Amino acid sequence: MSLETAAGRHMTAEQLLGLRIEGKKHELIDGIVVEMEPPGTEHGIVQLEIAASLREYVRGASLGITLVEVGFLLRSDPDWVMAPDVGFVADPRAAEVGRTRKYWPGPPDLAVEVVSPDDRWTEVEAKALLWLEAGTLVVMVVDPPLRTATVYRPGSIARHVTGDRVDLADVVTGWTPALDDLLG
Repeated sequence: MSLETAAGRHMTAEQLLGLRIEGKKHELIDGIVVEMEPPGTEHGIVQLEIAASLREYVRGASLGITLVEVGFLLRSDPDWVMAPDVGFVADPRAAEVGRTRKYWPGPPDLAVEVVSPDDRWTEVEAKALLWLEAGTLVVMVVDPPLRTATVYRPGSIARHVTGDRVDLADVVTGWTPALDDLLG
């Protein structure tokens, strides 16, 4: 399939799983393919710092699994598949599903999005709200140039964090990382 015909095309999650276009990342919103550019270096460094910190903590406490850019099948017919930069799924759901070659069924408990230079804040916030609508318990949006994080929870006002700890202990039991450590 050519690059020009992927974006905007109607697909199922199964069809999206077989889509192979070099250098592009895809999500499926309401059955429609959304194409994204690969992130830049700063984004990748921050994503790795967050994933490494979360993975180390989660493994040490046997809390579940940490996932990077994994598609989560949030709805079917029409299908919704979104992939956070970093995700966490707590046990026992993680143990129940185990490893799968398909998209993870259902939302992550924690979704982390790292803002890229060309991202519009309205689009980033809309994506955070989509995660919550799908059942994600907490969404953390990290903005590397501003050195901030915004934490979204269902039914509450977004909390902006600067130069402090990010309290995610209610979803990842006991995890309250320093924002500066996550930003690398």
